[in-house]
Amino acid sequence: MSKEICKLWDWKRPNGQLKDIACRSMLRKLQDLGLIILPKPLHAGHYQRKIREVPHSTEPVRDPLSAIRPIRLVETHSRPEQDNLFCHLLHRYHYLGLQATFVGENIRYLAYDVYNRPLGCLLFGSAAWKTGARDAYIGWDVRTRERNLPLLTNNTRFLILPWVQVKCLASHLLSLSLKELNQDWEDRYGHTISLVETFVDTTRFRGTCYRAANWIHVGQTTGRSRQDRNRKMKVPVKDIYLYPLRSDFRKKLCAA
Repeated sequence: MSKEICKLWDWKRPNGQLKDIACRSMLRKLQDLGLIILPKPLHAGHYQRKIREVPHSTEPVRDPLSAIRPIRLVETHSRPEQDNLFCHLLHRYHYLGLQATFVGENIRYLAYDVYNRPLGCLLFGSAAWKTGARDAYIGWDVRTRERNLPLLTNNTRFLILPWVQVKCLASHLLSLSLKELNQDWEDRYGHTISLVETFVDTTRFRGTCYRAANWIHVGQTTGRSRQDRNRKMKVPVKDIYLYPLRSDFRKKLCAA
């Protein structure tokens, strides 16, 4: 069904692939809202991949940054062994956990030091649908945002492994990832990214590593969930940080 809808709507990525997974996610959300009734799935849990336990060392890493460089980022999509480790580490050690199914365009990085020790994980996925401070900073109206939102990505997960204590490592990994992100995105999805966003939970973090990596603080969220239609569900206020990947990002993002 989802593939047929994609064909009818000409819902494709720039590289020609159908946006099948995104379409399935949309259909499930419409069903949750009571707007449609979907047929029963042919296979229970078809779209939910199980996160595997992956053995890994937890030996402390406390070296100076200069002693463990060069650090390399492995993009894990086409590397099952590293991707399983990536998912396991985020699922086990990130405070938000990780759903095993990735919906929409995304890039996943596993960071290794010069001794091939895992240091952390970075996940870039779909941008938030609507954020007042971000949209005002870009200069978006509703139609322009809807048209050009795929040119943004959200750093939805960032994890330094708990046994890794290396000064300035977090900002260094952010800088490395942003240097590689555009080329990896174009190789995989056929288009580049103009702006990266992230949301920092102010009850847990200060956003120090993002500021150190020259991200721009543009405001805060309202403390409401995007799933809350009745405006009664409070969630933690988050600081909004942006990082342009091109100097003319506004021109690109506001293009007709």
